[in-house]
Amino acid sequence: MINTYLMAIKTMTRKRIIKATKHVFFQCLMLGLLICSMQVKALELGQIAPDFTLKNLQGINLNLTEQRGEIIVINFWASWCGPCRKEMPVLQKLHDKYNNLGVSVWGVNVEQENQAGREFLKGLNLTFPIFFDQTNKISATYQVEAMPTTVIIDRNGKVRKVFRGFKVGYEKKYAKAIKKLIRE
Repeated sequence: MINTYLMAIKTMTRKRIIKATKHVFFQCLMLGLLICSMQVKALELGQIAPDFTLKNLQGINLNLTEQRGEIIVINFWASWCGPCRKEMPVLQKLHDKYNNLGVSVWGVNVEQENQAGREFLKGLNLTFPIFFDQTNKISATYQVEAMPTTVIIDRNGKVRKVFRGFKVGYEKKYAKAIKKLIRE
């Protein structure tokens, strides 16, 4: 069958080969666009945040949907991430300042082996819940493409802000988004 195909190609004129190649390329392009358009983004602003349940370091299962009525700040982090280390004290300050106003900060480690994550946490004195997404299902669902990634979810369970990466000054953006949601 392959030999027949090769023989047919050899007998085609150069013009016909170019035309056939363009046709195949166009069909592949259209198929690719169709597949892309059919994929539903799992994380869109204004949409309900994908639900998940994880066990925190204290052994307590927390389910996102059960937290409706609270503002949830989910921070995806990794032990090898320098900006994550800088951001953790910022998250703790947010937790301390807004926890009594219905804001919960959750830290989700994305590494499959959690020993490095546990070492990372030593000495940080964090009091907000820390989870380990060892299967990476949650970080995949939340389309975590940068470390860290912080997702802010409103009281109705909708994704309101997504911050990819961390730079000094982001803490002001986080606080502004949280204050806005508290006032709603």
